[in-house]
Amino acid sequence: MLAHLSGLLAFATLIGGVLGPLVMWMIRKDDMNFAADQAKEALNFQITVFVAGLIAGVMCLILIGFALLGILVIVDLILMIMAAVKASEGVSYRYPFNLRLIS
Repeated sequence: MLAHLSGLLAFATLIGGVLGPLVMWMIRKDDMNFAADQAKEALNFQITVFVAGLIAGVMCLILIGFALLGILVIVDLILMIMAAVKASEGVSYRYPFNLRLIS
């Protein structure tokens, strides 16, 4: 659950959303399979959100990026909360769209 919610650090620092799940995954990858799996899923999602944010940031030059950034923030918050709730129930959560870079 903490790995999913650590993505909120992205709102305080730009790269913090990636660092939180990465640290959780590195700590738990050998001893807790469920926690490591969920941390890896959260890490992949935060990388996806970071890349989408970079693209939307560039799109701000043609003004559509501002709307895309707003939508991205709302979707990020909703999906992180849903994932944290499912993980706290012990249910493995998979984000609906996610670049699976870390496997």
